Parts: sequence; structure tokens; C-alpha cells
Amino acid sequence: MLELGYAISTEEHTPLALVRNARRAEEVGFTFALISDHFHPWINQQGQAPFVWTILGAIAHVTKTMQIGTGVTCPIIRYHPTLIAQAAATVAALMPGRFFLGLGTGEALNEHILGDHWPITSVRQEMLEESVQLIRQMWEGKEVSFWGEFYTVENARIYTLPDQLPPIYIAASGTASAELAGEIGDGFITTKPDADLIKTFEESGGKEKTKIGQMKVVWAKSESEALDTLYTHWPIETLPGALHSDLSTPAHFEAAAKLVKKEDMAGTMPLGPDPKRHIDQIQKVIDSGCDKVYIHQIGTDQEGFFNFYQKEIFPYFHIQPQK
Repeated sequence: MLELGYAISTEEHTPLALVRNARRAEEVGFTFALISDHFHPWINQQGQAPFVWTILGAIAHVTKTMQIGTGVTCPIIRYHPTLIAQAAATVAALMPGRFFLGLGTGEALNEHILGDHWPITSVRQEMLEESVQLIRQMWEGKEVSFWGEFYTVENARIYTLPDQLPPIYIAASGTASAELAGEIGDGFITTKPDADLIKTFEESGGKEKTKIGQMKVVWAKSESEALDTLYTHWPIETLPGALHSDLSTPAHFEAAAKLVKKEDMAGTMPLGPDPKRHIDQIQKVIDSGCDKVYIHQIGTDQEGFFNFYQKEIFPYFHIQPQK
């Protein structure tokens, strides 16, 4: 049976709202969720960027069955992989069997803040590979000393480990990253589902592994209202991928977004209250090869979105709310 998930967007909502949204997502029938891990929002209008590991602790307390993972954490610059190993182990202990660690090579927007050099993509991929190696080693529960090409650890041991270690899912948007995800990850995350990309992941060792695809929507009472919301809260949707990785401040993204016209965003995702548009887009993500689809409702009206999906979308896919 198809699993639909929910995108917990830390860039758009306050900490309390994020926890409330996660609880509501479980109540209406979403079986999993991914939560973004940002130091900055993409643009100032979004307005939020709380510390995700604190939010995850609170979400663990208010949910019971929903699988939750980071979507995604970058463990290569802003965070040392040893700290991510400890943080992920703690969250996995708080929600036994329900947490997965989503990792990726990140964006300059969040990772340059400590003054570190922002490497090219190929170097970031090498850093990610080494960080995953180190995280898995730390999860063995033994004292670790590690001298790698990028990271050093001396006499470190994680004492609080869950009974079930979380799987590591790797995010990718290009061929080389998809190959790496197939080699080192337990699953795959993509925000731009593409059949060729998923085929690359499968041919690189990921054939039997979980494949999660994101789908952005704006539910609203009308298509015009939805388009206004999209243009106000997520004008970066049509920016090229390289800009997403390399622009370093919300102001830079805002400047780039000024080149985007509102009318050019009309066909980029399901907008408004027509169930068929949402269902058709979900089917496209499935047809690309994804096992699971998680939905990012852009904007402030999360409750309207929850009610719409519970009444109009879940019955089509035979999804039942939690009791």
C-alpha cells in the first residue's frame, strides 16, 4: 500500500507549530514525515529556522506511530559527524524503531556560517562518504579514534544507543550523488523525483532500498490564492539547483527570486482545491520509481491542507486516519 508522508518545514513555522503539525499529520493518516534541518530560512519572508534536534525531541513525545527522519541533515561542515551520530542515536532512543537519519551534502546557506570554505560538489560528496563511515563506526558503541581525510576523532564513545539503530537515507539531485546514495545509504531521498536518477540509485546498490520522493503543493480555497501563497512563501521553486547549493544568504535568494515571475510558477505543482491535480502528481512521483511520497504544503494554512487530504486524497489511496 502507498505510504504518504508529510514535510515538516522548519523554515516556515515556529517550534510549537512544528510540533503541533507533526501530531496532526499523524492523526489524519500520514505514516511518516521528514523535517528540514536549516540554520537559515531560504528567504526572510519564511521567517523561521529553529534547531531541529530540539524539535525532534518534542515530536517524539507527541507522536506514537509515525516514522520521522531528517530531510535532510548535512553532517560535513556546520555539524561534525560525531555529533550527528550522538544526536541521531538519542532521537532514535526517544522514538524506538521510528527514526531515520536523512543526510545530504547541504547548502552554503546553512553550512558557511562558521567561516569554513564551501567546497565544490565532488569534495562534499567525499566528505559525506567519510562522515557516514564515521557515524556508523560511532554507532557500534565502542571507543573510537579516527583520523580520516576530513575528520578527526579521539577517544569518543556514544553511550546512549537505541536498541534499533536508525537507517541512513541519502539525498541526491544528480547522477554522482545518486550513485553514492546507492553505495552507502539504506535508502534514497529526492526532492525532484526523476526516473533516470532513481534508476542510477538502483543500479548502484539501491534496488531493494527505500526510495522517498518529495512533492510540493499549495492547498488553498482557490487556485489564485494558492499561486499568491507560492509566490510569497516559496518564490525560489524555479531557481536552478546550483543556486540552491551555492547562494549563501536569504538576501541572495530573495535577489535571485526577483527574476521569477508569478505567472511562470502556475504549472510547477498542484495549486488549489482540485483533488485530481494532487492525485495525478502523487501518481507521477510513484511512476518515477519512488516507494513513498511526502507532501510539502507551502504556506501557513496547514490545517486546511490536513482536512483536504484526509477527506479528498487519502480515501482515493485507501489511507485510514490514526485511531
